[in-house]
Amino acid sequence: MENNNEAFSFTYSAKQQEEIRSIRQKYLPREADKMEQLRRLDKRAERSGTMLSIIVGVTGAMLLGLGLACILSWKDFFISGIIIGVIGLIGVALAYPVFLIRTQKERKKLAPEIMKLIDELSHG
Repeated sequence: MENNNEAFSFTYSAKQQEEIRSIRQKYLPREADKMEQLRRLDKRAERSGTMLSIIVGVTGAMLLGLGLACILSWKDFFISGIIIGVIGLIGVALAYPVFLIRTQKERKKLAPEIMKLIDELSHG
């Protein structure tokens, strides 16, 4: 008679389970994941402020550089170079306040939708 000891063995792999979860997430409907929707809305609140402040800051830096070039290279444009440079400095200085103001407006606009999602996630 043959002794047949078949035993069940299970090895748990956290890495494997995480991979299974990530693959599963790819096939779930997008709207089912409210947490992802909440993250997207939160990022969207800052995106327009970031883009606007980058545009203002880079434009200001370019004007500052142009003003310095006018002062250092073209002696006939000394006064206009100072004016252009000061305008550029103001643009660079305004980049962060523009970000704050724009982001605050976007957050205020998106607040009802974000709060609704937060309520659904905390109570459901």
